[in-house]
Amino acid sequence: MATAAVSLAKARRSGRWAAAAVPATALAAGMLWFFRDPEREIATGRVISPADGVVQSIMPWKDGRTRVAIFMSPLNVHVNRAPLAGTVTSVEHIPGGYVPAFNKESEFNERVVWHFDTEIGDVEMVQIAGAVARRIVPYVPQGTKVEQGERIGLIRFGSRVDVYLPEGVEAAVEVGQPTRAGETRLDRD
Repeated sequence: MATAAVSLAKARRSGRWAAAAVPATALAAGMLWFFRDPEREIATGRVISPADGVVQSIMPWKDGRTRVAIFMSPLNVHVNRAPLAGTVTSVEHIPGGYVPAFNKESEFNERVVWHFDTEIGDVEMVQIAGAVARRIVPYVPQGTKVEQGERIGLIRFGSRVDVYLPEGVEAAVEVGQPTRAGETRLDRD
């Protein structure tokens, strides 16, 4: 940002600085756009989407839960939100690779696993780093009480967020459906 501001100021006096001002300004604008964090009108429902993106898969799990995987492209907002109100019972960082988040092998990527104690039981959410996303930044620690839709973390540059719906909670979204963090309801009554 500072480089863009300085090069723009100097470009007004010298044509040589214009060559630096254009890419520096474009990069600064791109970073501001990527790290945007818009306010959202939080939806009502038991489980809401923690991420902007597209539903990549909906899979039943052996323990009766259902995994809803949301792929986040570099064009999406990357601030993640609490899918339910409750207490964060764990935030665990697990090292791993950096395969593209839409790839099946991304199951072994770097990740942060969250558990929330909620009115419908333990809800697990997993933030998964992608090929470009190399950093997951949790905003709240274990033991924090969160409201539904509250900002809880950020994944930088494209990634995936999985939510494990407890047994008996049916997914209301479909594969290919776009989601908005805090606004798209994931469960069905």
